[in-house]
Formats: sequence, C-alpha cells, structure tokens
Amino acid sequence: MQHRRTIWAAATLGFALSGFFDGILLHQILQWHHLLSLVPGIDNIRSQILWDGWFHAAMYVISLIGLIGLWRLRGRPGLTPRRVAGAMLAGFGTWHAVDAVLSHWLLGIHRIRLDSDWPILWDLGWLAVFGILPLAGGILLLRHAPAGPGKGPGLVALLALLAVGAGSWALRPPPGLRSTAVVFSRSVAPDQMTDSLTQAGASILWADAVSRVAIVDLPPGRGIRLYAQGALMVAGSGLPAGCFSWSRPGLTGRAKA
Repeated sequence: MQHRRTIWAAATLGFALSGFFDGILLHQILQWHHLLSLVPGIDNIRSQILWDGWFHAAMYVISLIGLIGLWRLRGRPGLTPRRVAGAMLAGFGTWHAVDAVLSHWLLGIHRIRLDSDWPILWDLGWLAVFGILPLAGGILLLRHAPAGPGKGPGLVALLALLAVGAGSWALRPPPGLRSTAVVFSRSVAPDQMTDSLTQAGASILWADAVSRVAIVDLPPGRGIRLYAQGALMVAGSGLPAGCFSWSRPGLTGRAKA
C-alpha cells in the first residue's frame, strides 16, 4: 500500500514537471505554439497569454499535490529514490501521452509545431521521445526498485527544490529583454490603463487599448503594484505568467508565443 501511494504521489509530481517542461520549452524557448493556438475565436495575444498563464498555474497546483503526498510518506518504506525516480519518469511520459492524444488529436487545440507541413510527424516524434521512452523507462525502474528503508525529508526537500526551480524558470524573462507584458481587465478604461502604467514608472512600447494589453519597459519591483490597478497578469511579477515574458507583440493564434 505504501509503495502504491509513493508511486501515485511521485507520478503526480512528474506529470506537473512535464507540463512545466512543455510550457517552458515549446511556449517560451522554441516558441512553437500557445496552449490554445488552434481554438477558433482565441486568436489574439491577450487570450493566448492568459491561457498560457492559467496552464502554468495549474501545473503549480498539481506539483503541490504531488509534493504534499510525498511529504506525508517521508521515512516510510515505499519512499526509495529508485521508486520515486521511476514513478516521476512514468508521470513525465504520461503527460506527453495525454497531451498528444487529447490536445493534439481529439480536441485539436494545438500541435507541437504549427509551421510544419507535416505536423503529425512532429506530434509522433515528440510523443516517442518525451512520452513513450520516459514512460517505459519509468515502468522498468519501478519493476526493479529494491525494497529498503524510506528516505526522510531530505529527498522530499530536493524534489520541492526541483519543482520550485521549474516554476521559477517559467516566470523568468529572457536574458537582456527589458520589456514586460501586462494584461488588464476589460473593466479598466484605456485611459486608466495608460495612467496606471505611467504611475508605475513604465514606458509604453506597444499597447492595444481594445484588448487591454501592453508591452512596457517597467522598472524592477514595480509590476506587483499594477494588480491593485486592475491588472490580471504582469510578466515577471512573481505570479504564474506563462510565456508572458517571452511573447512578442503582434503575434496571434497560429503564430509563435
């Protein structure tokens, strides 16, 4: 029973880390797609940015569930490094399998690479490398995981540091990029949006008054103040912002993040 609980908790954490990996690599670094790139009606940068942000927020919640589960099992026989590693690999691969089947093929909300003439090949290749291989490797590790005394808080603390590091990377702006994306509530009037940014010391580089989205040069530490002025998300402010910091103005649904 303890072994099964360890596997479920570690697999949940691996599932969340795989989501972070997907968002950071594909949404931010490679910039191949948004979460909802192919959803009709969600073809503006405001909506794409917001949904990418909620995606990363969901990964925070899932990783927290996994970490709490592992913390409750600290010191018990099932919590061994090989079992945890195997379950996390299985969870990592499961995320990509679910994403391929559900997001790419059944729902069709995005594909791995939208600008490819053969998107199915990218889908299948990505699934094989980051889905099937980790899942098979994780199952193999679990089958050969030896019995032994469970590890204490040190192992869980290490895994928590890994999860926090992955989540923090999602909030990090690209090196040398000073611009920050800000999305305001639609209840905020365009002139109020401009006033709020000016009061925060921001220089507006680009803005869409209709969508309430702005790309600004914002002094460090000022972004958090904008939430009191009606901002829904501010890149790099310490809250899950998806690929805010990596987005470029003027790019929409089928374009890069």
